[in-house]
Amino acid sequence: MRLSRRGLLRAGLAGTAATALGGLATGCAVPAGSTGRNMVLWYWSGGLSDTVVKEAKARYGSDVSLKAQQIGGYYRSKLITTMAGRAHIPDIAGLKGEDMASYLPNADQFVDLRTLGAEKFKGQYLDWKWQQGIADDGSLVGFPIDVGPVVHFYQTAVFEKAGLPYEPADVSRELDTWEKFFAAGEQLKKRVRGAFLLTDVGSVFEMSLGQGTTRFVDKDRNFIGAGEHVRACWDRAVQAKRRGLVSDIVSGTPDWNSAAERGLLPSQINASWAAGDIKLGLPKTKGKWRVANCPGGPSNVGGSFLAITKACRDPERAFEIITWILNPSNQAQGFVDAGLFPSTPASYSMKKLREPDPFFGGQITMDVFGPAAEKIPVAYNSPYDIALGQPIRDEIKNVGVLGKDPEKAWRDAMSKCRRIADHLGVTY
Repeated sequence: MRLSRRGLLRAGLAGTAATALGGLATGCAVPAGSTGRNMVLWYWSGGLSDTVVKEAKARYGSDVSLKAQQIGGYYRSKLITTMAGRAHIPDIAGLKGEDMASYLPNADQFVDLRTLGAEKFKGQYLDWKWQQGIADDGSLVGFPIDVGPVVHFYQTAVFEKAGLPYEPADVSRELDTWEKFFAAGEQLKKRVRGAFLLTDVGSVFEMSLGQGTTRFVDKDRNFIGAGEHVRACWDRAVQAKRRGLVSDIVSGTPDWNSAAERGLLPSQINASWAAGDIKLGLPKTKGKWRVANCPGGPSNVGGSFLAITKACRDPERAFEIITWILNPSNQAQGFVDAGLFPSTPASYSMKKLREPDPFFGGQITMDVFGPAAEKIPVAYNSPYDIALGQPIRDEIKNVGVLGKDPEKAWRDAMSKCRRIADHLGVTY
């Protein structure tokens, strides 16, 4: 399956699905971006551990010059533009997880990592994450860097004040479904004046969707976003709004920080990497937070890959570098340095990841993060999912922020999806 550049342009969605890659000629020779002695690695700020990258340069420096470059701005656009221009292409390229589905139809522009012996490493990685790097033709395009298991961050003192369970094991057990979670939100609102369980309805929709095995478009290029699996997630998000569980405060603003510090926004459903955001944005709340399981089951947000482009003149050495950078020990270091949650389960038992976290009251957060990461459902991610999921995400936001009538919002979302599907050649 190859993306239609013309269809994307007609839909006005040229920025959503690797359009420049779609325009490359299949099987063409791609000029190298390096010499045999140079190895160019592209990634983004925070995409890899600085410590591990530095050690990789030293480790392989005797016979290859590893030039690791952090590319700022719109990373994907710069990468696909460079590849389309067939000059100065990196040997090794980071591929962001949210963009991965749009790279896979153009697997011929990357080295099939199976030809370099990737299968012998498969057992080291989370199976569902490994599957996300495989194209429809069976080729392996990307080696997993990290994942983003979703958990429930909450403030213990506020939950205790509301008469709710407040120890992590109890919260995980007693708020294990969305209905129990919402009921807890109603109790919180009654007993702690001005407090809300959620900041936005979008998180409920997104995390609910991630708990399933289907998204918006199937393997046969059929739009399935109108199906019950999506509508159930929509209805759940609408229910959170109707039950008064959602604050009007915009996440990430000074008002949000102030409310969180005062215990008025004591809960959020988010990926493991949000722990770093909470620590950075709310330093005064150190010791007040804990981590429990996400209601409704495991979900995932984020997580990226390393790939070898066809420009690479020494794929074997590039593969050696990738597998070293992404081994369990180095992935553990990536979590310590940059909050990159390992895609290698062996990392979870390593001492450096089992230290009590003072910010989370001395909790060993890996006891929650690790099992969540291992149980995330395997889902097919279509290159058209981003384009056809956006109208639904936009409209559920309109429900949450603007108070738009949910039924009208759903009809408007489906109408927009129908037009986009027509432009993209997706069967509605």
